[in-house]
Amino acid sequence: MARVLVTGGVRSGKSRYAEELVDPAAPALYLTPGYPADSADPEWASRVAAHQLRRPTTWRTLETLDLAGGIAGAGVPVLVDCLGVWVTRLFDSWEAWEAPAEQWRDRFDAEVAGLTAALSASPVPVVVVTNEVGWGVVSPYRSGRMFADQLGRLNQAVAGVCDEVILMVSGRPLRLPAAD
Repeated sequence: MARVLVTGGVRSGKSRYAEELVDPAAPALYLTPGYPADSADPEWASRVAAHQLRRPTTWRTLETLDLAGGIAGAGVPVLVDCLGVWVTRLFDSWEAWEAPAEQWRDRFDAEVAGLTAALSASPVPVVVVTNEVGWGVVSPYRSGRMFADQLGRLNQAVAGVCDEVILMVSGRPLRLPAAD
């Protein structure tokens, strides 16, 4: 079954492109670890609302941190959006931002292993969206480096089990060659 990773920078068009890879007329699962729209952050609320409005009515939305469980139990094609938010939400829920790596590293590695196992075993197509951290500006603070390092490791692990990796640049998809 097809497993596709769509990566790119913020506002690169990666989510919209990923949505186009899933049949809008058929049932699908939009799996998101996303923060709910927050009235204290109108820009985030606007982004969430725009994503919700353009989803086909045939798609069901599930907000959860258990991405592996969502993929495993889907039974229909899945769109996972977005791994960057997932990393942030996991670290928030674990209060990991200020904690030493010894307190969260094994837990994070287990989450990554569970997600890649679920992707590998999925009998239905799965499209995963993530931010590409390799080109981004990394905050000089510990939390910025921690986020970039762990999302980069996660992206590599997910790309390793995907059939295709697509890099979005300025709204244009670039299909990357298969890994050796």
